Amino acid sequence: MSEAPRATADAPIILYDGVCGLCNRLNRFVLARDPAGRFRFAALQSALAGEILARHGRDPRDLDTLYLALAPGRPDERLLERSDAVLWILRELGGVGRAAAVLRVVPRWLRDLGYDLVARTRYRLFGRYDTCPLPDPRHRARFLDHSG
Repeated sequence: MSEAPRATADAPIILYDGVCGLCNRLNRFVLARDPAGRFRFAALQSALAGEILARHGRDPRDLDTLYLALAPGRPDERLLERSDAVLWILRELGGVGRAAAVLRVVPRWLRDLGYDLVARTRYRLFGRYDTCPLPDPRHRARFLDHSG
C-alpha cells in the first residue's frame, strides 16, 4: 500500500548519490522520522536532479555532494548543499535532529571540511550498490525518479 503524503508539490527534494550506502541510510533515517511525508527524494543520477542542478550551475556528475532543493520549480527555488543541507534536514525532522542545529555556530568551511572527509571515504565505510536500490513500495511515491 502506498502512503499518501500530505506534502505539497513543492516539498523539499533531497538529491543524493543513488548508489551510496550512506546516502541510502540517510534516506531511510528521514523516512522513519518524516511520517507526514514532507521530504521527497531523487538520485543525483536522475534526469530530475540534473535539471535542478543545471538551474543552479552545479555539475550532476559530482556525486560527493548531498543537495536539498527548497521550493523546487518555483521562482524562489534554492539549493542547499553539503553540511547546510544536512543541518536543514535534521532541523526539520525535529527531535534529536534539532539538537544538531547547534552545529550551525561552527563556520561552514569547517563543517564542510568534515563533510568532505566523510564524502571521500563513504563508499569504503558504508558500501556502494551496483545500481540505485528501489525504495520500499510504501515510500515509492516520494522518490521522484522512480515510477510508483
